[in-house]
Amino acid sequence: MNHRALVAMSGGVDSSVAALLTKNMGMACVGCTMKLYENESIGVSSSHTCCSLDDIEDARNVALHLGMPYHVFNFCDDFCEKIIHKFVECYVHGLTPNPCIDCNRYMKFRKLFRRARALECDYVVTGHYARIEKQNGMYYLKKGLDERKDQSYVLYDMDQEQLAHTLFPLGEYHKDDVRKMAEKCGLSNARKADSQDICFVPDGDYAKVIEKYTGKQATPGLFRDMDGNVLGLHRGLIHYTIGQRHGLGIPGHEPWYVCRLESDENVVVLGKKQDLLKRDVFVREFHWIAGAPPENSIHACVKIRYRQQEKPAVVTPSKDGSVHILFDEPQAAITPGQSAVIYDHDRILGGGEIVL
Repeated sequence: MNHRALVAMSGGVDSSVAALLTKNMGMACVGCTMKLYENESIGVSSSHTCCSLDDIEDARNVALHLGMPYHVFNFCDDFCEKIIHKFVECYVHGLTPNPCIDCNRYMKFRKLFRRARALECDYVVTGHYARIEKQNGMYYLKKGLDERKDQSYVLYDMDQEQLAHTLFPLGEYHKDDVRKMAEKCGLSNARKADSQDICFVPDGDYAKVIEKYTGKQATPGLFRDMDGNVLGLHRGLIHYTIGQRHGLGIPGHEPWYVCRLESDENVVVLGKKQDLLKRDVFVREFHWIAGAPPENSIHACVKIRYRQQEKPAVVTPSKDGSVHILFDEPQAAITPGQSAVIYDHDRILGGGEIVL
């Protein structure tokens, strides 16, 4: 009996080749695209987002080329509630979220899993550059072999059940190989450019999307230094993130950096480069992929943002589900709202949202 797989297809080359590889495994494949928002709701052109008609048409054409049935699932309401609303609330309250993590958590590996079961599919397939390994009855999430494209950081919230029913066909490949496979198979999107920005912020202007969503202009407030001295006026908290240097407009003998965002007082605290350095990180509601934390502190490597090399640290779990991380060396711009993800070599142990 052949297994059935529901393949998430964005219209890009990665998910298209993931579909190709899954079909080549002998599985009965069903392609789908998740429509996640209406372009009008975020105030952008329909031609610049991954929910554009062009992208859906690209995905549909690949599915047709591969002889797969194809569906478009409308998840707009859930995406707005779970992803966009949280994104906006975080920025308004001085946090810097990673909506790609929430999208994987709620959309791909929750909503899409339900659709897979309804369609009697055994697996959900995505184009992520990551790997899943089963050993001694346990499923492990591992980095993709292409270090430049590894996406394991945004998948740390997966559990054993999800890992058991997910396939990441691209995890063993490099991006150049993926494009070559697409060309060899004659896929129309083989040379299509990769999307770089958050899907619902295609031009990178977070503040514009937030103001459009809330219907309110950001409220200006005070810049203060680390000692509380007033340095000037800022344009509103949503325009700033921890570690930001450019666009502050405050003169000084040394560059100023955003070191803290105090939403209660609407204050942006500026400091010097050394003021960004910290060793301690506290993470709430930490998710352990194995299902339970280690009994004692462990020495591992931790990544505190997507585009960063993980660094060695001592990780101490607490009974309340939180985790304390003490880096061996101070780290710059530890940012509340981002995620700390723990690695044991190429295995991901888990992760959670930074609160301090």
